[in-house]
Amino acid sequence: MLWLLRTMCLIHVLGKIFCLFGPKKNPEAHMNVSEIIKHWDYPSEEYEVVTDDGYILPINRIPHGKNNANSSAPKMVVFCQHGLLATPGAWVSNPPVNSLAFILAGAGYDVWMGSSRGSTWAKKHVALNPDSKEFWDFSFDQMIKYDLPATINFILDKTGQKQIYYIGHSQGTLLAIGAFATNQTLAEKIKLNILLAPIYSVQHSKGISHLASYLTPTTIKLLFGEKEFFPTVVFSEVGACVCNINFFTAICAAIMGSMGGYSPDQLNKSRLDVYVKLNLAGTSVKVLIHYNQVGRSGILQAYDWGSPSLNMQHYNQTTPPVYNVEDMKVPTAMFTGLKDFLSDPEDVEILKPKIHNLTYLKTIPDFSHFDFILGLNARKEVSEEILTILRKYEGDVQL
Repeated sequence: MLWLLRTMCLIHVLGKIFCLFGPKKNPEAHMNVSEIIKHWDYPSEEYEVVTDDGYILPINRIPHGKNNANSSAPKMVVFCQHGLLATPGAWVSNPPVNSLAFILAGAGYDVWMGSSRGSTWAKKHVALNPDSKEFWDFSFDQMIKYDLPATINFILDKTGQKQIYYIGHSQGTLLAIGAFATNQTLAEKIKLNILLAPIYSVQHSKGISHLASYLTPTTIKLLFGEKEFFPTVVFSEVGACVCNINFFTAICAAIMGSMGGYSPDQLNKSRLDVYVKLNLAGTSVKVLIHYNQVGRSGILQAYDWGSPSLNMQHYNQTTPPVYNVEDMKVPTAMFTGLKDFLSDPEDVEILKPKIHNLTYLKTIPDFSHFDFILGLNARKEVSEEILTILRKYEGDVQL
C-alpha cells in the first residue's frame, strides 16, 4: 500500500509537467465519453438523472450503429454499468472493433451506459458541494438503493420499453446482485442479467485490494481522509499523461496488474493512457471501507456502522442486513477469469451455487479483471458470446 501511495505521488508530479508539454498519443485520453463516441463517428446522446437522495448522474447513449440508423425494427435496450473506480468510458475504451458498447450498437441494440456517484463525471448534487464531506458520505448501499433504480427507470421511461438487458462489470455486478435481490419491482424490468468479473465475496482477493483488507476503517480514514478516494485529477487526468510516456508504460501496466491481475498477452500497452483516464477514476473512501468490511467478513451485506447500537439506529437491527443472492430471480449469465485478482476464482465458486437462475457460465483461463472490457481478445471471448446470448432472447421482446 505504501508503494502504491509513493508511486501515485510520483505520477502526480511528473504527470502535471508532462500534461503541459508532452505530446498526445491517443486523443481519447483527453476526451469525455460523449466526445469519444463522436470521435468514432457514432451517434451520441447524454442525459442526467436525479436520484431520490439528490445525486445527479450522467447517462451516455449510443442509440444505434453506423449502418442501422434507419432500421424500423424495435431496438432492445442494453444497459451497461461500470465497475469500481471506473466511468462509462470503460465500455468505449478501445476502438469500435473491440469496445463492447460499439459492438452492441453495431449489432442493432440501443446502448446506454450508467455512472456511479463519485466517478469522474458524476460529481453533482442538487444541494451538496462535492468539496464537502457530506457529498462523499455514501457506500455502495446508496448505489444499489438509489443509483441503479433511478437510472434504469429513466431509461425505461425514455424508450418506452418494459424490460432491458443488463451488463455489469466488477462493481456493476455487485450493484446488480444487491438491487435485483432486494428490489423485486426493479428485477422484473431486467430481461437478462450479464455479469462480467462478478464481485460478491472478496475475501480471497489478491494484489493491492488484498493488502487493503489488513487496514482498519480508522487507518483507512487516516490515510485517505473521509471524502474522495484518490481524486480524479491524480488517477485519470494526470495518470493518463504519465502513461502516455513510453518510459512509464511498464509502471502503469504494473499498477493495473496489481489491481486486477496480470495477463500481459491481453494488454494493449499503446492505449494505457486511455485505460487510466476512463477506468481509474474516483469514488468515496466510505466505499473502500465497505469493501474492506465485506473482505473481512466474507459476506455481502450493508455498511457496518461499527457498533450494534449504531446499526440499530440505521437498520433497526444490531447487524447490517445481508444481500441474499438467492433472492435474485433474474436469468443470469456470468463470465469469469482464472487470473482475476478481484473476482478471484475461489470467490466465484462461493457465488455460483447462490445464483438460482444461472443460465450461462464461461470461465476464461487467461483473463484478469480488466480483460473482459479491455483485453485484446475481449471481442472473441466476451463480446461475440454476449451477442449470441442476446439473440436467443430476441424472440421474446416486450415493448
